[in-house]
Amino acid sequence: MSAQLTKEELIAKAKKPAEDALKMHPHYRGKIAVTAKCVVRSVADFAVWYTPGVAAACKDIQANSEKVYEHTNKGNMVAVVSDGTRVLGLGDIGPEAGMPVMEGKALIFKYLGGVDAFPICLDTKDPEEIIRTVKIIQPCFGGINLEDISMPKCFRILDTLRKECRIPVWHDDQQGTAAVTVAGLLNALKVVGKAPDQIRVAMVGAGASNIRIAHLIIKAGVDPKKVIMCDSKGTLHAGRTELKEKYIEKWEMCELTNGENLVGDIPDAMNGADVLIALSTPGPDVIKKEWITSMNKEAIVFCCANPIPEIWPWDAKEAGARVVATGRSDFANQVNNSLGFPAIFRGTLDVGASTITDEMCLEAARSLAEFAEKHKGIHEDYLIPTMDEWEVFPYEAAAVGMKAIEQGIAKYTYTRDELYALATKTIRHARDEIETLMKEGIIPPAPAGL
Repeated sequence: MSAQLTKEELIAKAKKPAEDALKMHPHYRGKIAVTAKCVVRSVADFAVWYTPGVAAACKDIQANSEKVYEHTNKGNMVAVVSDGTRVLGLGDIGPEAGMPVMEGKALIFKYLGGVDAFPICLDTKDPEEIIRTVKIIQPCFGGINLEDISMPKCFRILDTLRKECRIPVWHDDQQGTAAVTVAGLLNALKVVGKAPDQIRVAMVGAGASNIRIAHLIIKAGVDPKKVIMCDSKGTLHAGRTELKEKYIEKWEMCELTNGENLVGDIPDAMNGADVLIALSTPGPDVIKKEWITSMNKEAIVFCCANPIPEIWPWDAKEAGARVVATGRSDFANQVNNSLGFPAIFRGTLDVGASTITDEMCLEAARSLAEFAEKHKGIHEDYLIPTMDEWEVFPYEAAAVGMKAIEQGIAKYTYTRDELYALATKTIRHARDEIETLMKEGIIPPAPAGL
C-alpha cells in the first residue's frame, strides 16, 4: 500500500475519473471529429478534390480496385463496430450507451497509433446482421475492430468475418487483451524468476478475453494442463459436458486445460497457483484475500475487470502477492489493450496485411515486454510500458508488420527500420496535430479544475 495515501484516499482517487467524465464529456460533446488532411488553398481546389477532377481518381480505381489505397484514406481507416451488448463491466447497455466507449477507442487509435477510427454502433444484436453489416461496409475501411460484443456470438462473428472479409478483422476484447496480458505475464515471470512451462495458472472468468488469453499464453510456452479456468459455475473440466453445444469455446477449454481434472470453484483453482488471471465481474471483493494467500510464494495476480478490479491491488499485496496488475491507468502495471490495438493495427495497415494472426499478436506481446526491459528495466511495479511512453507504439508496430511479412500475408515489404520510421512519422503527426489544435484553442481548454 502507498506510504502517502490511506486505503480510503486510494479508493477516492480511483473514483475520480468517473466523476470527471460526467463533466468532461458534455463539455466537449464527444471526443472525435473529422478534419481535413489535404490542402484547401481556395474553393478552386474543390475542382480537384470533388467535381470535375475527382472523376479521374474514380475511374482509376474502377480499372484497378487496389488503387483505392492510393487515392483515398481507406488504408488508414478502421471501423470500431459494436452492438453494445458487453460494454466494459457494464453489460448489455445498448448501442447509444456504448458510444462514449467507441469514441474513446477511436481517440486512442488516433493519438497512439495514428489510425483514423470511426465508431459504428449497431442497433441489432443479431450476429447474422452484424456479420452482413461489416461485410458490406468493407469498401470504406482498411480494417475492422470488433468491440464489446457478448459471447458466445462474438466468437462466431469474428471467425466468420476473418474467413470471409477482404480486410483484416479482429476482436480487441479477445486478441488485443490477450496480447497485452501475455506481455505483462512474460515480464512478471522474469521478476519472480519462474519459467512459463513450470507455472500453474488459475483463470477467473471464461469469457472471450480469458479464453483468448489462455490460447496465447499456451502459445507463449505455458503448459495447458497446468491452466485451470473458472466460470460462474466452477472449474472447467471434462465433466462439464453441458457446454458442448452452446459454449463450444468453453468446451474446448475443458478438453485442453485442467490436466488434473480438478472439480471445484475459484478458491480450489487458486490454491497452489503461481499466477491468477482474472477478467470477470467488476469488484472489489470478487477475489478474496485468503484465496491469494493460498497461492504459491512470489504469486502473480492480474485482476483486470473494468471499471473496478476484482480485488484492490493493495489488498492483493497485503495477502501475499508479489506482482499485481490491473486494467486501470491510475494503478501500477496497467494491463490494458490500449497498449496493443493502436500499434497492432498500425503495423497491420502499414504492410497491408490481409489478417491479424495469433503470431502477430504474440510478436506484439514480446515487443512490449522487450521494450520495457530495454528502456527502463522491469521490476514488480513496472512490467510493461505505460501509454505515455509513446515510442513503444512504433516499436511494436514494426514488430507486428515484420511478422506479417514473414508469414506471407502482407501486400508491402519493408525492412524493420523502414517500418519503424513510417510508424513513428504517422504517430508523431497525429500527436502533433492534436497538440496544435489545443495550443491554438481550436480544441477549447478543459473546464476549470479538471
